Amino acid sequence: MNPKLLGALLAFATAALASAGAPPVRPNIVLIMADDQGWGDTGYNGHPDLRTPQLDELARSGLRFDRFYAAHFNCSPTRGSVLTGRHPNRYGTFSPGAPIRAQEMTVARVLQSAGYATGHFGKWHLNGRNGDRNTTEGNGRAILASDPLSPGRLGFDEWVSADNFFDLNPVLGRQGVPEKFHGDGSDITTGEALRFIRRQAAAGKPFLSVVWFGSPHVPHEALPADKAPYRTLSEREQNYYGEIAAIDRSVGRLRATLRELKIAEHTLLWYCSDNGGHAGPKSTGHLRGEKGTMWEGGLRVPGIVEWPARIPQPFVSGTPCSTLDIYPTVLAATGVLAQDQIEPLDGINLLPLFDRQTDTRAKPMPFWNRAGRQPGHAAWLDWPYKLHTDAIEGRDRSGRKGLVSHPVPLLYDVAKDPKETTDLAAQQPERVARMLAALEAWKASVERSLSGADYGGVPAGDARTAVPTESRRKKKQRSSP
Repeated sequence: MNPKLLGALLAFATAALASAGAPPVRPNIVLIMADDQGWGDTGYNGHPDLRTPQLDELARSGLRFDRFYAAHFNCSPTRGSVLTGRHPNRYGTFSPGAPIRAQEMTVARVLQSAGYATGHFGKWHLNGRNGDRNTTEGNGRAILASDPLSPGRLGFDEWVSADNFFDLNPVLGRQGVPEKFHGDGSDITTGEALRFIRRQAAAGKPFLSVVWFGSPHVPHEALPADKAPYRTLSEREQNYYGEIAAIDRSVGRLRATLRELKIAEHTLLWYCSDNGGHAGPKSTGHLRGEKGTMWEGGLRVPGIVEWPARIPQPFVSGTPCSTLDIYPTVLAATGVLAQDQIEPLDGINLLPLFDRQTDTRAKPMPFWNRAGRQPGHAAWLDWPYKLHTDAIEGRDRSGRKGLVSHPVPLLYDVAKDPKETTDLAAQQPERVARMLAALEAWKASVERSLSGADYGGVPAGDARTAVPTESRRKKKQRSSP
């Protein structure tokens, strides 16, 4: 054999063996969420006025979801879904300001147990408080160390957090100690997250950084420089687009710092919003409904993932995905197994989609407004069909005036009809019956979860009361056959 060829083969074999024997690189995780940014509120989704160069570049560089959904049409429930992979109705987070149950297994707790540094920065809104509506900087208040549902109690080593949205000059809780900040809320949140990321990178420690902005939630108040590009528009639009401009700038800062620190390759960065838009038809991309409704405009949000080591080539996916999928995907990406995992999960692992091994969803996607008039508007997305039951048209404002009810099931093909204009229920009664049965079975499982069955038979009790993991384990062992 040619000596040069033999040398090349040996070198290749040695490199392959070394690679096979090397421990896998544990990816860092950065989870970014905007507050009330609609599906249409990006340049890359065709907004006629808004400029989002950093989000547009992120969408060009990674995996862009064209059908990404919030698990709920309001903020607190969706935030709980990100942390748990479970529908928020399972643990009683029915509405904005409703608390998460302290028994729930969070992504922060799981990764913390595996040696990850964990940090939360920005809006929390899972501690059962709604802030102070008399403040001029938004609605948020600093979360205190004594709060039983603070980020620190749910798995975060470090946190600089408010209990609700905030705009300019917020007061945030640093490890539970109130601290006054000056400037735009998104800039401040990003600066705190970057300090955390720099420390972990210097220490060579993998990290989870949850960056939850308080914008562009009302009341909209942007910096003058961020409003300037929109000076020909109304004052309301200037402030709204200016707040998104600050978010866009912050995403650019985060990505630039990951590259500066040479950790971008092995960092999974995930961007989305907590519910649909609330600033008119342009905000929702002219989809039906808005924030606070079960229609596409209330649930569909921007969604982008960047992870160069796993997604080397950018692509656009039309597969429906959800905030429910973040938890199981992050655990699969890091290789970390949750001890005493609480079941069932409603989300799925999206790594096969990242690897382009599939373009279909493994199971349907559930939605249910259990906090509304019972039985509550629910939807079941079994792609491409979306079934609505007990549907409500319009938002629940002043005593439910002006709301329109649909007592019979509605069926839409949202691939062909994303604005949900043509009801197909009368044409496809068998499909409606199958989907309705599946939805009702899922709702029954949610009721079992609410009873505390998911916690090893331990009663759920008050949502703010923790059941230690060790207690759950012993209970399970005693009840095993």
